[in-house]
Amino acid sequence: MSELERLKLLSSQMHLEPSEGDECPQMSDRQEDSVYTSKAVLPNGQRISLLKTLLTSVCERDCYYCPFRQGRDFRRATFKPDEFAKVFMYMHKANMVDGIFLSSGVINGGVFTQDQILATAEILRRKYNYQGYLHLKVMPGVEKAQVEQAMLLADRISVNLEAPNIDRLRKLAPHKEFTQELLKPLHWANQIRQAQSPHKAWKGTWPSTVTQFVVGGADESDLELLSTTEKLHRQMGLARAYFSRFNPISDTPLENKAPTPLIRQNRLYQASFLIRDYGFNLEEMPFVDEGNLPLEVDPKLAWARTNLVGQPIELNSAPRHMLLRIPGIGPKGVETIINARRELKLRSLSQLTKLGVIARKAAPYILLDGVHPVHQLALF
Repeated sequence: MSELERLKLLSSQMHLEPSEGDECPQMSDRQEDSVYTSKAVLPNGQRISLLKTLLTSVCERDCYYCPFRQGRDFRRATFKPDEFAKVFMYMHKANMVDGIFLSSGVINGGVFTQDQILATAEILRRKYNYQGYLHLKVMPGVEKAQVEQAMLLADRISVNLEAPNIDRLRKLAPHKEFTQELLKPLHWANQIRQAQSPHKAWKGTWPSTVTQFVVGGADESDLELLSTTEKLHRQMGLARAYFSRFNPISDTPLENKAPTPLIRQNRLYQASFLIRDYGFNLEEMPFVDEGNLPLEVDPKLAWARTNLVGQPIELNSAPRHMLLRIPGIGPKGVETIINARRELKLRSLSQLTKLGVIARKAAPYILLDGVHPVHQLALF
C-alpha cells in the first residue's frame, strides 16, 4: 500500500476517539475514503485541524466493542515511526493539518507499542523540530518511565479507561486489567506532575491528562461513570473525561447490542462539566432510575427546578459558587456579573442579556434587587 492508502486506513475509525473538544460523531464500521481530520478545540481555546490516526491497526487485544480487535476480518496497516513522522511533516508543511492525535493498536505488548509511539514523537520533536500540538495515547501496561517520556514530549496524554470500574471493564475488555494497566498510568502522570519540575518538558509545562469512557457498552449507570470521573478530577488531576456512546460494530461480540442514545452521552458531558467547573458534587446530581441522569432535561436545570424555585438567588449579592448554579450563567458570565455589580445595581433582564447571560433561562431562579424579574412562562 502507498503511504496515503495506509493513512486512510489508519485514520478511518478515529471518529471513535473523541478528543480536544469535538463531540463523538455517530460511530460506524465503514471505512471512509479520506484521511480523518477534525476541527479541534485545544485546551487554550485555539482551533486547529487535527490529524487523528493510529500508528498500526494490528492489535493483539480482543476488546468486545472495538473495530481493531484481534481476529476481526478487515484490512490492516502499519507505519514505522520514521515513515509516519515524514508523512505527517509533509502534511503539516502543506498546511493540511496543524496538530496530531496519535494512538495505536497494541502489538508485542503495551511496552513495545508505547516505544513506537514515543519514537515517533521523538523524531517529530527532535529531528523535524515540530513545535505544534501533539496528543499521545498511553497504552495499557506501560512502564512509569514511558509515561514520563510521553509527558516530556506531548501537549496532552490520554489513557482510555473505557469503563468506570473493574466489573464493568470485564464486559467490554475481559483481558484488560483496570487497576494495573489503565488506572496506574493516570496515577503516575499525576505523581510526576506533583513531584517534578516541568522545565525539561518541550514547552516548560506538563501536559494535561484525559480519559475516555464507552457509554452503555457494559450496562453501567451514569452514577458509576460520574463517580469515577469525580475521583479522577479531584485525586489525579484529570483535565477532562470524554464520553463515547456505544454503537455496535459488525463482526464483534457486541454487534447485536442496542446503541446508546446520543442524548445520554451529552447529559454525561454536561454533568461532568458541573463537577469539574461549577463546584457541584456527585450527591447533587439529579439521578433518577437506577442511577441514571434524566434525558429530557439537562442536569443543571433539573437541580435548579428542585432547589431554586422556592429559594431564588439574589444576583446583586450572591457569592460566586451560588451564581454558578443558576441556569443560563456559565463561569464567564459569573465573572462578568461580579465585575458589573461593583459599579451598578442589576435590576433588569436586559442588563443581564448585555452581560452575556441567557436571561430567559436564569429568570425563574433569580432576584434582581429583591424583585422577581418579569419573564415569559414556558408553555410546556
